[in-house]
Amino acid sequence: MSAQARDHPRPDRRGHIGRLGEDVAADYATSLGWTVLERNWRTRYGELDLVAADGSVLVIVEVKTRASRTYDDPVMAVTPVKLTRMRRLARVWLAGQDRRWSQIRFDVVSVRLDHAAPDDLARARVRHHRGVYV
Repeated sequence: MSAQARDHPRPDRRGHIGRLGEDVAADYATSLGWTVLERNWRTRYGELDLVAADGSVLVIVEVKTRASRTYDDPVMAVTPVKLTRMRRLARVWLAGQDRRWSQIRFDVVSVRLDHAAPDDLARARVRHHRGVYV
């Protein structure tokens, strides 16, 4: 590796796009009147993007963000394996909580950022997919 490459690492575009999408999704959840309880909750088994309360309903949210034309809707990238992992992680999260919930719902918030200007969040398109996993 050259000294220049070490001094100026390549920006992590994918990570940056993901963080932007999670910011948009958290703002969206708040605009619905939800309380965001956790963002990027991690264990060695994986990560929950958002854990939120919609009144007495616990909502586990997978955020999928794209700034490319790969998928019409980023929700297409959520696989059955990912949904199963979300459910397992939700159980781990719940085990550490004292509060009980009337219902638990799994949602996907997909965020499409403008390909040419992903940082322009005013141009972001949000789609909310409720109850994607029972």
